Amino acid sequence: MKRINTRFGEVEYDPSTALNFPKGLVGFEILHNFIVMPNKKDGPLFWIQSIEEPEIAFVLTDPTNFFQEYKILPSKPERELLGIEEDDECHALSIVTVPPSRKITLNLAAPIMYAPKTNRAIQVILENSPYQIQTPLPEAAEREDNAK
Repeated sequence: MKRINTRFGEVEYDPSTALNFPKGLVGFEILHNFIVMPNKKDGPLFWIQSIEEPEIAFVLTDPTNFFQEYKILPSKPERELLGIEEDDECHALSIVTVPPSRKITLNLAAPIMYAPKTNRAIQVILENSPYQIQTPLPEAAEREDNAK
């Protein structure tokens, strides 16, 4: 076990379970290893914490919690980076932004593809996509209608 000091305090983690981003994240290409922070609250959001730069952390969510039709599958080169085959499990996750206005947005245009089998992740930029970098969450009534 190792320890790092983070914005959440001192955190102990097992390096063998670290989430590896072989190419980093957009704008953070030198950061390759993250830990998933234990979720202290129920809900669809969770944090990933950089091991290399402990002051950097991101909030992620499964976008299908809010946009049921959102489905992104990795291409062959993306599967190679993730170290997975076509039939292996892969999840699309979104970075969450909470601006001062408190109008939460999801980055649906550059999802994070996560492969549980290899514990690898990559951020993918969707070209010619209808999705936006700052997609507002649907209103609660709209989410309820979509769930029916």
